[in-house]
Amino acid sequence: MVLCAMLSACTKVGMNVGAGEAGAAAQAEPVPHGMIVLGDKLENPYTTENVRAAFSAVYPTKSRNEVSTTHLYVRFLPENEQEFDLLESSGLDLVDYPVDYEILVDGDYYHDPSIPEGEITWQYAVVPHDYEFPDVRYEILDECNITEYDQPSRASDGIDWEAVEREAFRLSGNEGLLQPETKGSRANPSGRITIVDDSANGGKPFGVAGVRIRCNSFVKFSNTYTDRDGYYTIPKKFSAKLKYKLVFKNEKGFAIGFNLILQPASASSLGKGPSTGLNATITKDSDRTLFLRSVVNNAAYDYISRCSEDDMDLTPPPGDLRIWLMSKLDASSAVMLHHKVGVSHSLVKDFLGVFASLISFFAPDVTIGTAEMDSYSDAYRAVCHELAHCSHFAQVGKDYWNRYVEYILRSYVNTGGMTYGDGTDQYAGYCEVGEMWAYYVESTMYQERYGGPLPQFGTGYWFSPQIFRYLDQRGLSRSDFLEAMQQDVTNVTVLKDRLLSMFPDKSEMISQVFLRYR
Repeated sequence: MVLCAMLSACTKVGMNVGAGEAGAAAQAEPVPHGMIVLGDKLENPYTTENVRAAFSAVYPTKSRNEVSTTHLYVRFLPENEQEFDLLESSGLDLVDYPVDYEILVDGDYYHDPSIPEGEITWQYAVVPHDYEFPDVRYEILDECNITEYDQPSRASDGIDWEAVEREAFRLSGNEGLLQPETKGSRANPSGRITIVDDSANGGKPFGVAGVRIRCNSFVKFSNTYTDRDGYYTIPKKFSAKLKYKLVFKNEKGFAIGFNLILQPASASSLGKGPSTGLNATITKDSDRTLFLRSVVNNAAYDYISRCSEDDMDLTPPPGDLRIWLMSKLDASSAVMLHHKVGVSHSLVKDFLGVFASLISFFAPDVTIGTAEMDSYSDAYRAVCHELAHCSHFAQVGKDYWNRYVEYILRSYVNTGGMTYGDGTDQYAGYCEVGEMWAYYVESTMYQERYGGPLPQFGTGYWFSPQIFRYLDQRGLSRSDFLEAMQQDVTNVTVLKDRLLSMFPDKSEMISQVFLRYR
């Protein structure tokens, strides 16, 4: 519990939030990252019985049979990651707190007090009424009527279903949640989520790209992804105040997680907002956790987007990539545990310390140590470095990576934090090739974003990213280097021979640069 409090403490500085298209700045509020605190249970206006009662109140001469159950509000209790993945793969939008309770203190997560710490808590969802339940423990909490409908017209049944929905809110004691300005018509929430990098784009905000934004009113949920510029439009229409969250599961196939909760993707509350939508601008003066999650999101989005053939032309990282942000660690890694790299558990335990027990659930592929990150650029370069490793992994596979990561972790543990050892232990060649590559990519992508001279990242170690830098300046490319780094390239000597065979017309230059730095 002490560790939980340390990692989930909130700051007193919020983000700049605005409502809908107007985007007028609201008073900054704290952004909580602890456990949600629930209050009283509320009456769900969308139960079939409540909607039937509302229908009868609005249309007393019509049959209540016009209202039928369309959805079920349920909760699941998966025993392990496999059962959790089974639920997610069926398209369910899972949340870990009951949505028909008052929230006294918002936060990033909820853990049911009846579930032991360290086990997956109840997962709440809304499913179609004819949903085929998988072999996972579940309970049906409510039968609901949740419909999307057009405005009444002469060609339709003439029923104003929006009026019925509003009446259901009134009858269930939730009239105060209705938006006065939208009582005449519902709205698709829309807006923009942006972030500021003081050293790029002239300090002007740019989009938080490809991140999922979720909103709900009781059991009525909808979500979408922001586009590359941070704009979003929620597909469903609402007429009540909504809860907004950023869920750091990106459309590019990666998720950002970990804050002592068993979820593959972290969620940051944006608070309550109108049904017309919410704008938010995140800066380095905003909540640190939200800022870092958003930076890592954008950096990973940028890297994966740039792997395309018309840009860097690199093997992209594998799909379903899981990135953990470790606020109490300095070092970062690409251990690829979720992708079944079988590194000795004792080594991982020594590296992750008290957090190691969590790898049995939602094992990470990448860990980003954020303890000393003070700027957007710090996080950007770390993500570029680790995702360069992920591209390498996607090309060489698990056996290669087992040896590489074993060397890194063993060196880190045995030397008291000397990440790369001295280059003499077994499998040092794997490290030499991989770190030359990652530091080279980190340096070049950093320069392309921020300008100035090419940074010297990694040049003070026993390996030499200068080799790739020098070859780059003389006509070879990132794509060429990664193409050369196949499964059999386990040290720099083999790398040199491979490049010589690939580019015989540049053999003298290649030989000279390896001789200079080796």
